[in-house]
Amino acid sequence: MNPPSMNREHMSKSIPEFQTEDEEREFWAIHDSIEYLDWDRAASAIFPELKPTTRTISLRLPESMLNGLKLLANKRDMPYQSLIKVFLRERIDRELHGEFSAARH
Repeated sequence: MNPPSMNREHMSKSIPEFQTEDEEREFWAIHDSIEYLDWDRAASAIFPELKPTTRTISLRLPESMLNGLKLLANKRDMPYQSLIKVFLRERIDRELHGEFSAARH
């Protein structure tokens, strides 16, 4: 069910000014944007140059697992680190979208 449409002049809350991105992130984590924005008037945006923030981690794997990953990556003509990210993304998406949650309960 969609929320009732709101015109900007009927919205009672204005978005505060934020000093940092962390402050803004904390604000939106506990506030619903529908109270601040008229999503009926929103336009889609594409950011072709936007790169996701990444963090370097250290991960210990059994040699046999690493060798298997390298073999699979070679078959796909891609770096094994990229294949690990693909595998993780696929599994995370499945877990978050419920494919495995029913089996646990």
